[in-house]
Amino acid sequence: MSTSAGPVDELATRVRTEVERAIQRGIKGVEYFASAGPQSPGMPRDILYEKGTLKLYRYRPVADEVYRVPVLLVMSIVNRPYIFDLTPGMSLIEFLLKRGFEVYMVDWGLPRPEDKTLRLENYTMEFLPECVRRVGIDAGERDVTMIGYCFGGLLAAVYAALHPDDGLKNLVCFTTPVDFEGFTLFHNWTDRRHFDVDRLVDTLGNVPPEVITEGFSMLRPISRVTGQVRLWDNMWNDEFVKSFRMFDRWANDQVPVTGECFRQIIKDLMWDNRLLKNDLMLGGQRVDLGRIKMPFLHAVAEHDDIVPRQASQPLIDLVGSTDKEEIMLKGGHVSLVAGANAVKRLWPKLDGWLGVRSI
Repeated sequence: MSTSAGPVDELATRVRTEVERAIQRGIKGVEYFASAGPQSPGMPRDILYEKGTLKLYRYRPVADEVYRVPVLLVMSIVNRPYIFDLTPGMSLIEFLLKRGFEVYMVDWGLPRPEDKTLRLENYTMEFLPECVRRVGIDAGERDVTMIGYCFGGLLAAVYAALHPDDGLKNLVCFTTPVDFEGFTLFHNWTDRRHFDVDRLVDTLGNVPPEVITEGFSMLRPISRVTGQVRLWDNMWNDEFVKSFRMFDRWANDQVPVTGECFRQIIKDLMWDNRLLKNDLMLGGQRVDLGRIKMPFLHAVAEHDDIVPRQASQPLIDLVGSTDKEEIMLKGGHVSLVAGANAVKRLWPKLDGWLGVRSI
């Protein structure tokens, strides 16, 4: 006589499971709205250099042996950098340290009213060169690997193009835009016929993050609602809720953009697409991505709704390196670099790619 569960038993099991999950959703939902969400102190680190709001951090090594070439992480100027170091087990910095890399990170900080005059030149021709110099001195090496994420990748690429002989050994960019016509809806929203960027900057100084986040929200108008539905469906799952809260907190923890830099982004990049056209001038120098000759890796996400594929696709061809590679991985803009998806996909690839180029 068969002891296997029949359709009725299977249905009963599913009903009991869903009832239990519904109960847990209710309990966990109350806990969710009553708590502040997960906090993580991050990996131990020390401030190596400060200028204005900029802080250059050095993370304390955890491996007995380290690679010769240190790694410098560069975040976008509109995001907090702790996406690189969310929590133990989901920290790119922790992963790199355990794999034997010396890790440094640029934190741009929160711009002050007096920082409104900072331009792309300050980031790429003043701040990043000094950070690279400080990292080299501290590590005792001239060679440095730079890893930039999103607009931080654009800053890293521009720096590499303007300073090809300043000791940059490897360049890695994560989902980095170069063709700003690829931001179709955002491009329409900032159309010069009705978007008065001069009035905005001249009135406010630094530009509130909402100006950018609302523009990008048009690229994914129902994603917030969809995310909340997925959260409710998985409220019974502590690990899912913990991960959701960390990513949601980071995604909503934006910072203002310095006024003059925002003016450049809109006029030179969004309106005139000068970087793609090889016509961007900074400090009297033309930014030619073809001058980038060091080993180059570009990682992009298959379902990126922040930097659409058409915005990042030309980068690999514009870079002049002979040793260059682009990889497309499953996931979205954030899950590419952090979380379970990144742990399985991007991080092992990055480790292998960097390892042979950091000795």
